[in-house]
Order: sequence, then structure tokens, then C-alpha cells
Amino acid sequence: MHEFQLINKYLKPLTFKKSPSLNLSDDVFFDKKNNLIISVDTYNEGTHFLNFNKPELVIKKILRSSISDLICKGVYPKYYFVSVSGNKNSLSSLNLKKIRRSLKEEQKKYKLLIGGGDTTYSNKLSFSISTIGFSKNIISRNNAKLNDDIYVTGNLGDSYIGLLVLKKKIKFNNHLSEYFKKKYYLPDIKYSLTNNLKKFANTSIDLSDGLIADLNKLINNQKLSYNIFLNDIPISKNLSLLIKNKKIIKKNVISKGDDYEILFTAPKYKRNIIKNISKFKKIKITKIGYIKKNNSKSNVLSKSGSKISFKNKGYFHTFD
Repeated sequence: MHEFQLINKYLKPLTFKKSPSLNLSDDVFFDKKNNLIISVDTYNEGTHFLNFNKPELVIKKILRSSISDLICKGVYPKYYFVSVSGNKNSLSSLNLKKIRRSLKEEQKKYKLLIGGGDTTYSNKLSFSISTIGFSKNIISRNNAKLNDDIYVTGNLGDSYIGLLVLKKKIKFNNHLSEYFKKKYYLPDIKYSLTNNLKKFANTSIDLSDGLIADLNKLINNQKLSYNIFLNDIPISKNLSLLIKNKKIIKKNVISKGDDYEILFTAPKYKRNIIKNISKFKKIKITKIGYIKKNNSKSNVLSKSGSKISFKNKGYFHTFD
């Protein structure tokens, strides 16, 4: 059983189809009456982060990943609650000082305040972050429209290469290694785009589990499908160099997750608005495909139009 089967079978019936829970089909809770938005995320060592050798970077990755859920909804995060389970090694005095310093820096960067949390003893290190924001409306999931353009911010794939470097599965010179490790630890979430998303996006999601997996989630309750084009999926100059030197194959890295970029759809008549906001905000926004009817399967296409198959479409938690 994977996570969505578990949610649908055991948890979704508990919502009684009440609207604030969004039928457990989104990453946030939205109480429209009180303008309240909440997201909750849990991170386990060895699954969501490789190890705790660099606590000052891991905690930044965790917090940015958490507030990304609200940002892609067009909502500024205001408060966060952090709960941690660990032991005297992971939560040593030195590590706690590093964590505190990093959280202070992130709070200043993203205008956040800590609201509380909890601590428990465990030999397995884990963090749970609850993020709270306030807004009269959000950009919901499963609200794509037929013929919408599909867009993504930033570049994809760098974080996954950084993970491979940290796992010592791939080696580069120091400059490239440091670049990709930084992309893994410090996702470049698009905070400055938050307010503007509502001006053009019909639906949105942050890329945590992988481009294809998250795109499928974005439209999974609609009778729609999509075509996206591999050549149009944005990657960095450094990743392009690796592909050019045949060290990496593009299709093998662009849907591995941990990018925390924003994936959204928008009507065609919004193209100029998106282009102008992209230029004004100096944020890379790339059109990678379009939404179509569900009378044929969703496809990833090559430049020539041939279909490209993917063995791994993203990350899924399983409970077998």
C-alpha cells in the first residue's frame, strides 16, 4: 500500500467531505471562514535527509521544504511549529546551537516566527513542521483547465545530483560538487513570487516528489491529461554540462524530486503576464507543455514528438 491508498482508504472518510480539509487532496488545510491555511510535514533521517552531519543545513532544507507548501498556494507563511525526536547525539548542545542559528537566519529571510513545538526522545531522528499562513483564498490543486499551459519555475534535477554526490555515487571537481550539494541542502524556493501566483495560476503544487509524480497529483481528480516536452524542461548550466559530457541522462534526473520549485498551469491569455512577472522578479519560469482531454494518455515527448518512457516517475512512500 502506498501513501495515497492509505489516505484514501483510512483517512479521507474521516473528513466527512467538509471543505476545510480539501478532501485530503491538497497539501494544506484551508479554513476559508477564518482565512487560515495550515500544512504539516514530517522528515525522517535516512529518508527525507541523508544524515545529520550538517545540522545547520538540514534544518534549513526542512524548513524551506515545509513553507514551500504554502508558497505554491500563493500564501505567505507566518508561523511555524517544530517538533523533534532525537537523542543526545543528534540533539547535542553543539547541534542545537547550530539549529537555533539556522532557524534564526531562516526566520529573518522568510519573515517567520516560531510558534511552539515538542521534543521527545528517540534513537530515530525526525522532525515535524507545521506551517501557518493567512489568506482569503488559495490556488488549489485539481483546478487545471483544458488547454492550460503547464509551467515550472527555476531548474530541475540539481538537488538529485547533489544527493548522488553526498552518497558518493558520482564524483566531480570541487566546484561542481559544492554547487550540487548546495542545491540539495538549500532549495531556492520562490518566496518573492508568492503574491503574484494568484494573478495567473489556475492550479499549483510544489515539486517535492518529482515532476511527473507531482504533475499527476496536480490533475488526479480531473478528466484531463497532459503533454510535456523533455527538451523544454529547464535545467541549470552545470547540469547541461554533465549531460553534454554524457555523465548524466536528462530523463533520468528531472523527475527525482526535492526540487521545491513551483509547478502550475495557466490559461494561454496569461502568457504575457507570466513573461512580464518573470522578468520583473528575475525568476525563471518555463512553459513545458499543456493540458489536454483525457481521451489519450499523458505523455512526455521528445523534440521530434516521440513518446519517452520513464521507469521512475517520482518518489512514493510505501507501507508494505
